[in-house]
Amino acid sequence: MGDIEDAMAAAPVLAGLEQDHLATVAGYGRQELAPGGTYLLREGQPAERFYLIHSGTVALETHAPGRGPIVIETLQAGDVVGWSWLFAPYRWQFDGRAVQPCSLVSFDGARLRARCEADHELGYELMRRFAESIVERLQATRHQLLDVYGPGRVMA
Repeated sequence: MGDIEDAMAAAPVLAGLEQDHLATVAGYGRQELAPGGTYLLREGQPAERFYLIHSGTVALETHAPGRGPIVIETLQAGDVVGWSWLFAPYRWQFDGRAVQPCSLVSFDGARLRARCEADHELGYELMRRFAESIVERLQATRHQLLDVYGPGRVMA
């Protein structure tokens, strides 16, 4: 296995993926470096890639009027950044900012999505795995909302 496949096999969202599917997905990946402070994704922009963090941390953020950016979740090595490439309307739902320098595998989500249309088994596996990640992200968002709008805060 190559470096990209090794990183993928160790990532919880991709662990246990059949070898041929692992190789297929790896074919859409390339290694990248992102300096600290770099935005990998911007809310509302087209989502055509996703990232697997090899090292470093990425903060998922949303902007709150009058408050500025709110960190929803901080992702680390082994985590996948971005699922919007897989679901219409293919626009980022959060900002994703490298908190510190990151080593990443960047995947061409638009081309991989087309491959999933042709290979429904692969598409199902990725959809199922990314859906689990989405549920976790929604729970993190819910907890963040409880912190922002929890007891003691008056909503107008």
